[in-house]
Amino acid sequence: MSAYFWIWACLLLRISAVAGQDKTADETVTCLVSKECHLPCTFPPAPNTSVRWFRQDILMYSFGQTPGQNQTGRAAGFLQMIEDGNATLVLKEVGLKDRGTYRCHVRTSQGKHNAKVVLKVEAPVQGLSLELSRLSGYEEMKCTVRDVFPPPRVTWATEPPTFEDLRPVTRMLADKRGLYTADSKLRVLKGQPDLIYICKVSTSYGGPTWTSSLRERAISGNEGHDLTIPCFAPPYLNSPTLHWNFSNGEDPAHILTYDSRSGHCMSEPAWDRYVELDGFRVPFGDGSLRLMAPEHARHEGTYSCFFAMPYNMHTERTDVTIYTANATRSTSQTSYWWIVGLVVAVSVLALVAMLVYLKMRGNTAKPPSHDPEEETELNSVKGVQGEHEPSNRFSAGGHNSQSGLS
Repeated sequence: MSAYFWIWACLLLRISAVAGQDKTADETVTCLVSKECHLPCTFPPAPNTSVRWFRQDILMYSFGQTPGQNQTGRAAGFLQMIEDGNATLVLKEVGLKDRGTYRCHVRTSQGKHNAKVVLKVEAPVQGLSLELSRLSGYEEMKCTVRDVFPPPRVTWATEPPTFEDLRPVTRMLADKRGLYTADSKLRVLKGQPDLIYICKVSTSYGGPTWTSSLRERAISGNEGHDLTIPCFAPPYLNSPTLHWNFSNGEDPAHILTYDSRSGHCMSEPAWDRYVELDGFRVPFGDGSLRLMAPEHARHEGTYSCFFAMPYNMHTERTDVTIYTANATRSTSQTSYWWIVGLVVAVSVLALVAMLVYLKMRGNTAKPPSHDPEEETELNSVKGVQGEHEPSNRFSAGGHNSQSGLS
């Protein structure tokens, strides 16, 4: 009885050992669209090795003693490494259709080896664009991200935060490859011209969150007088790289680049005598550019500054108007005559109001007026009465005196 027990025990141990050598735990591999992908499969090296890779029971790749069995389609193996126990499968130009479970079967003179690999394919965010659009008849911010899988999540925010509800409209469209393009639009809030609009894009696979933000403004200056073009980074960007570009209806021209980490500034020679940047302020988020003695024909246009970091980009676009001496004089004279006209109008209104007030006050204080004819007749009556009044008064007085004496 004890002999049979030990025999069975040895057999079970042997089976367990073989099973432990033949099969390894499932492994998950994530690969990127259009890139090369490696599916691992390692085993104890031994002579007379043959390898077969399956995807859902469909043979993808095989290697053995027979020539011509070592590559099928886009799948290949490291032939020189198989003898060393490495049967890794190489997939070229991976697409979403390659997702699934793969099985590796290896047979050697020492036994069998099996492995299972789960392949996930993703298309991460490579970048996003944010711009101001007026195609819909009103101003709106448009945030776009292309060729992403799985579908991304787009959210909006402002800096500083606003109490108004942000109501973006987001559309997801998939192409024939299964990759998504996200197009999100947010209407510009009225009465808040200096807001920073922030678009954030994230994915379900836990990759980095991409952020793009934009602020638009317009300023003006006089030809020959220095002008500071403002540019300030949001507080969530630390030690970014700064770029300045200029456009006057043509392709943007590079002005300068400043690296906050190295403190190195590179500017185009054509702009050296016209621009100045305070490098000590850039690491703290102030990338304002000083435009020295600007010229109307050369320097009027749109200036764009970019604060860049990995996965983050902040843009400020400023439309700059440069007035010439004649335009400045005309503008100042126009403003002067507007002021003169306004003062005259106010003076006239004040005079009219005073006259109305005096008239109303005079009407209140003056007694009721009489008809002239009536007043003449009244005076004549008083005259007639005056002729008879003395005798009456005398008789009355005499009567009174006699009465008094008696």
